[in-house]
Amino acid sequence: MQSRVSELQRPRRAPVAIGRQGGVMVGASSYRDRLVRIDSGRKAATRILFLAKHALSGGRPDEEDGVHAVYHHELLTTLSGIGFAVEPANSFRALDTRPDVDFVFPLLNRAGFQNSEMLGPLMLARMGIPYLGAIPIIRGLADDKHLMKVAARHHGVPTMDWAIYRREAPTPDTAPFPAERYVAKPNASSASWGVGLFDDWQDAREHVASLHAAGHDALVEAWVPLIDIAVPVVGADGMLLLPPMAYRPADPGRPRSYEEKRGLIPVEDDPLELVEEPALIGRLEAMTRLLVTELWPFDYGRFEYRYDPMTGALRFMEVNLSCNLWSKKTISRSAASVGIDHAELVETIVTHSLIRQQVLPRQRGRLAA
Repeated sequence: MQSRVSELQRPRRAPVAIGRQGGVMVGASSYRDRLVRIDSGRKAATRILFLAKHALSGGRPDEEDGVHAVYHHELLTTLSGIGFAVEPANSFRALDTRPDVDFVFPLLNRAGFQNSEMLGPLMLARMGIPYLGAIPIIRGLADDKHLMKVAARHHGVPTMDWAIYRREAPTPDTAPFPAERYVAKPNASSASWGVGLFDDWQDAREHVASLHAAGHDALVEAWVPLIDIAVPVVGADGMLLLPPMAYRPADPGRPRSYEEKRGLIPVEDDPLELVEEPALIGRLEAMTRLLVTELWPFDYGRFEYRYDPMTGALRFMEVNLSCNLWSKKTISRSAASVGIDHAELVETIVTHSLIRQQVLPRQRGRLAA
């Protein structure tokens, strides 16, 4: 059977250009105008608990989570460098009793049990402590890939064909929809953990069974190759959409693995590029604004799409709230393209949330007094 990739190598029309744009984009000043800062005295008086799995890693890669540990250490040092009074913790035990802080930055995800990303916000909500990010029920919606696809379809945003197979529910012998290849993955995974790509439905079905045995709900969707595009959304005196970023690999028929995303194996290139085509940017932003209405306020997140430049098809894949803010990843690199450095981005996101939740007074001239 001829693969879809080989078919797409014979263009039916000229592909839409996606490429790297050097320097700062036109209109960068309008992005910088949205930055929110705090005066140094207010920063020093704002006590933040940084709750993350690798908050105490010292910047060393982890055997299982790889460079995620480096990211957590960088974020801790960035918050301290900005001037906040930051206390690190790497266990939910830090919330057994009410911590003596003004605000919590919860990043304790993948903590060894299903939906662990919701526990920190739930405990903090019970204690009445403000925290960065969406409320627990919104975190649950966003982290359930199936439910977000349902929401996308409700708003008329296209998706790939998909089917959900919850644990203890039967998986049919026949495919739920025709596809040249099937992707089977955990319904609430991150960084492509547990993702399998299969030419045959029975092989995909076996992978679903293995995911169920490991305690995960499984999602199956039609594989669509080519370009992944992320639209970063951050809180910056309201909601701000940063420039979309496209991942354009040399081999569009091969998905990225967990090991690649976490830096556990060498990666030769990092094909992350700005999207430059105005019409495509307009479509991405229009779809994202529709989806944001289901989730805002969430302080920061990344909306992900699959794009076919040969046909122009654009499909929503998933959303990641409280996603990776490492300086080497999508949101920070998008911000850098419009002249916003990593520390400015982090300060703006945190300050926006502090003001939103009335930990700090409403700013004057985008400076919290």
